[in-house]
Amino acid sequence: MRKLTDLAILKEIGKRIKNRRIHKKLTQHELAVVSGLNINTIQSIEYGKPVTTLSLIQTMRGLRILDQLDNFLLEIGPSPIEMMKRREKQVQRVRRTNR
Repeated sequence: MRKLTDLAILKEIGKRIKNRRIHKKLTQHELAVVSGLNINTIQSIEYGKPVTTLSLIQTMRGLRILDQLDNFLLEIGPSPIEMMKRREKQVQRVRRTNR
């Protein structure tokens, strides 16, 4: 999708949402109800029109595909330098003094 325009990406997202809805055998009205949205919003998403991020999330939740955002929003772990610093701070041994 890197070479597509922003509007072309919106249309592609809309197409994929529509395909998923049809695959799940839902009407636009049914998806609107389970998503808590207006049918016009569902139509806007499917036609590739700009909508709020919240509406997209609600639609994905209604389709039960919200977990797919995990692939997009991977957590970034600590950098290699940060990992080395953490290792340096770890206790290497314990000594007990005799009393």
